[in-house]
Amino acid sequence: MQDSKPGMAASAEQAGSARRKALGDFLRRARARVQPEAMGLPAGARRRTPGLRREELAQLCGISVTWYTWIEQGRDVSVSAGVLARLASVLSLARAERHYLFELAECADPDHGRDLITPLPARLADCVHSITAPAYILDRCWNVLARNAPLLRLFDGWPDRDESPNLLRYIFLDPAARELVVDWEQRASRVVAEFRADAGAHADEADVRTVLGDLLQSSAVFAHWWTRHTVVDREGGLREFNHPHDGILHYQQITFRLATRPDCKLVMLLGNGADSTARQDAG
Repeated sequence: MQDSKPGMAASAEQAGSARRKALGDFLRRARARVQPEAMGLPAGARRRTPGLRREELAQLCGISVTWYTWIEQGRDVSVSAGVLARLASVLSLARAERHYLFELAECADPDHGRDLITPLPARLADCVHSITAPAYILDRCWNVLARNAPLLRLFDGWPDRDESPNLLRYIFLDPAARELVVDWEQRASRVVAEFRADAGAHADEADVRTVLGDLLQSSAVFAHWWTRHTVVDREGGLREFNHPHDGILHYQQITFRLATRPDCKLVMLLGNGADSTARQDAG
């Protein structure tokens, strides 16, 4: 049988070469669109190409011209996360561009998740309101950024009765949650593990620390499960509620990450036919 390892190695080398070439092409195009005046450099009448020169970008980033030239040429050189971060800053890369830069370099972004949290785009909220099943959007702290009318009915008026609705605070600090959520203790333990998975990369961020500190101080149950260091993804599955007007309701939870706001999740609760009919009759 012919050994496939040489072929696999050649394929990996080709992929690496293509990735390095794409990185060089991307940096070259990003460099060309930066106006020298914006960097405090004279525009100059003898510039043959638009944007910054290689030596100017290298100087602004604190690296050698030769090394930067090798990067643009697609040579097999190692580029640190710090250098990539400086390149992204000087080139004023947008969030998606910065993510693409670090992906091409196969390097973790040291500033991942540290960008300012912007308000939820209005069209995303409109999407939530157009969904017929209970639906809501959570940010990385599990603050409720948008919800629709079916979700409001399912949670018997929450989150509208809370000035700053947060799903974690509701589950652990609002007595109504213990009545509404079937098998509250089991769900509460899993919720803590899900939040740890979400918050792990942002544990040093002020907003996450605030929510975490509040819950650790205010809820002995949350504090107990938090010390277990269990981590699980926020997956779908059966969710049961004991609604004060509609009785026992069964849903399948579906969670989506949002491409335009990767720090947020869209959560939908899909009910079975019998539950849907009962809610329509009750409404």
